[in-house]
Amino acid sequence: MSKLGNLGARLYRGEVGYDFVGKRKIWYGISILITITAIVGLAVRGLNMGIEFEGGAVFNTPKTSASVSKAEEAAEKASGHDAIVQKLGDDKLRIQIAGVDIKKSDQIKKDLAEELQVKAGDIDADLVGPSWGDQIANKAWQGLAIFMVLVVIYLAIAFEWRMALAALIALIHDITITVGVYALVGFEVTPGTVIGLLTILGYSLYDTVVVFDSLKEQSKDITKQTKYTYSELANRSINGTLVRSINTTVVALLPVAGLLFIGGGALGAGMLNDISLSLFVGLAAGAYSSIFIATPLVADFKEREPQMKALKKRVLAKRAAAAAKGESAEAPESFDAEAPEDDVADDAAPAVVGPRSQPASRNRGRGRPSGKRR
Repeated sequence: MSKLGNLGARLYRGEVGYDFVGKRKIWYGISILITITAIVGLAVRGLNMGIEFEGGAVFNTPKTSASVSKAEEAAEKASGHDAIVQKLGDDKLRIQIAGVDIKKSDQIKKDLAEELQVKAGDIDADLVGPSWGDQIANKAWQGLAIFMVLVVIYLAIAFEWRMALAALIALIHDITITVGVYALVGFEVTPGTVIGLLTILGYSLYDTVVVFDSLKEQSKDITKQTKYTYSELANRSINGTLVRSINTTVVALLPVAGLLFIGGGALGAGMLNDISLSLFVGLAAGAYSSIFIATPLVADFKEREPQMKALKKRVLAKRAAAAAKGESAEAPESFDAEAPEDDVADDAAPAVVGPRSQPASRNRGRGRPSGKRR
């Protein structure tokens, strides 16, 4: 078995791990800081909305020797608006001018043909009205709202409302960070961006549900035992699925990183950035929120219940009693501690402790006939 596979097996059995839930205030602080940064970037810089949302014109030129900078200067001069120029295959150019008056498109087309030294008839122009862009934006918001409502209803039925609320907060966290990154880097927001956002929300939800399902199984009849608190079982669930989450995230990020950094960056295929950036940031944020936000939030919500408060008191009281008798040391805070060998200490051990080995009795067979005849 590989080292990673061996680590995954030990994490699943609870032999080693990390106290994610116990350090949840640190993760909450980091998430709040990142979210505030994203909101500030969104408020100060705003989003660079594509022509699909604002309306405008797209001009596709034939093969030309003009550079991207020259074409951008010519487009801004002809239209009086900011222009985005992308180089396509065979030295063709794609010029986007958002907010341009459709009535002026013919004049802009002639001016571009003169500046770029091509025939005006060879330039293809696609026009998008602002009303159509508003319709797309409204449909996108409606789709996102419906998605959120369905997610909450499903999780409330399949698990419970606390898990549904925690998953919703994690999804809003992922959306805010992704949109904030778009505002900070200035990438254009297109329908491809919306598709990327919906994709990463589904992925983030899948990763969260995996942990929730493990937690649901482990917390059955939790009040009938005095070994673990709810937070400790939540921590075991995170560690038990940690390697799986890492593997799926890395495998998903590798092709997306290829699109973003190689396709959109090195090769200059700027249109790939529309969807690849949202996927890359969203996948990373989704994996983070599933581990560091969603499950710790569920633990916080559950620990406020009277039953869970009473359970925690019983667990801590039993550990204190065992420690007072000298049968077990005080419950360790680290997650990789080994369990004591006696039965009382086993009940008093924290949730981070894995299965213990049973020592052989020194008196085994003493005073019993050997079975041999003399």
